[in-house]
Amino acid sequence: MMENQDKFVAYIPVRGGSKSIPLKNIKPIGGRPLVYWVIDAAVNCSDIDKVYVSTDSIDIEKAVEEYKKTNANSDKLFCIGRAAHTATDTASTESAMLDFAGKYDFEHMILIQATSPLLTSKHLEEAIASYKQGANHSLLSVVRQKRFIWEETAEGAKPVNYNFLKRPRRQEFDGYLVENGAFYITRKQLLLETECRISGKIGVYEMEEETYFEIDEPSDWMIIENLMSKRIAKEKNETKTNDKKTIKLFATDCDGCLTDGGMYYTESGDELKKFSTQDGKGFELLRNQGIKTAIITSEDRQLVKRRADKLKIDALYMGVQDKLSVIRELATKFNLTLDEIAYMGDDLNDLEVLQNVGLSFSVPNGRPEVRAVADIVVPVKGGDGAIREAVTYILNNQ
Repeated sequence: MMENQDKFVAYIPVRGGSKSIPLKNIKPIGGRPLVYWVIDAAVNCSDIDKVYVSTDSIDIEKAVEEYKKTNANSDKLFCIGRAAHTATDTASTESAMLDFAGKYDFEHMILIQATSPLLTSKHLEEAIASYKQGANHSLLSVVRQKRFIWEETAEGAKPVNYNFLKRPRRQEFDGYLVENGAFYITRKQLLLETECRISGKIGVYEMEEETYFEIDEPSDWMIIENLMSKRIAKEKNETKTNDKKTIKLFATDCDGCLTDGGMYYTESGDELKKFSTQDGKGFELLRNQGIKTAIITSEDRQLVKRRADKLKIDALYMGVQDKLSVIRELATKFNLTLDEIAYMGDDLNDLEVLQNVGLSFSVPNGRPEVRAVADIVVPVKGGDGAIREAVTYILNNQ
């Protein structure tokens, strides 16, 4: 049954049968299922009337339904089935697009690929504006690459895009445009006529160079996860710049925050840990401002106690599994609200605390799930002055 015609619809096809990375479309990246990032971009784009996630996977369908429970714009998000013949290893994306186009009424389709999680609503809005204003029949996202391309011929290797006798400097070289696979815009009528995602007069929308990467292999995943971590940290730091907090207690995990998380042993079996003297100064600065301090760790080691004693920590809790209960105990002990407490953590057992305190910190090598919920990701790793970075932020923003 045909629906009332929509002007622009986003179509996100996601299979459950990925071979290189099983169920990659809902594998967590940046603390959330992969497909959530492009859904964000689509549902928050004011020019898109409806967003359709098409899948053959019950697991993906459940993940989309979970997303709908938490996003304010999810009323325009729909999860629909994907015909089996369009979800095989050899099926083209066009086959899924055509199947969808035969069932739904719209004027323009924006094909969005979940493997490009760096896509944002701003990208889509700018691309749609360009598409509307120009005389193009379709449009695709690209990035500019400044590489010198060669090809092998019968006469030997030859340059494709430059004169090697006059090698240009990078700043003088326009480079070339490469599809990054993030999105494609086309008219429904042309899609049905040509059976191709782009046709007619084709326009381009140039995205940032970092969006060149899309996830096909595990190595791509690692690259994009790192890029996303930096973006998330930057966005959160910018959001928090003017968000002044009155912090009266700073607490932290030990391994991975106060230390580098490594486990060092001598020949005789003695355990060693690497601490930073910069962190020691950080605790001193907090103490001078009357801010209480605490270490909460699941480990129970005497060397941690010795370090806490030297740092003059107000409260040390070792062998702790339920860290949030300890935070609440500290709030009662010092007559504080949770909003007056800051906490630094790096692993999954820190998540509950990070989600409940007034100001939360993590480190660059913390778990992705932890970095995703932390308000601030400091620029240095645990054991290299991470605590000092957090302290500096607190004191500068009181």
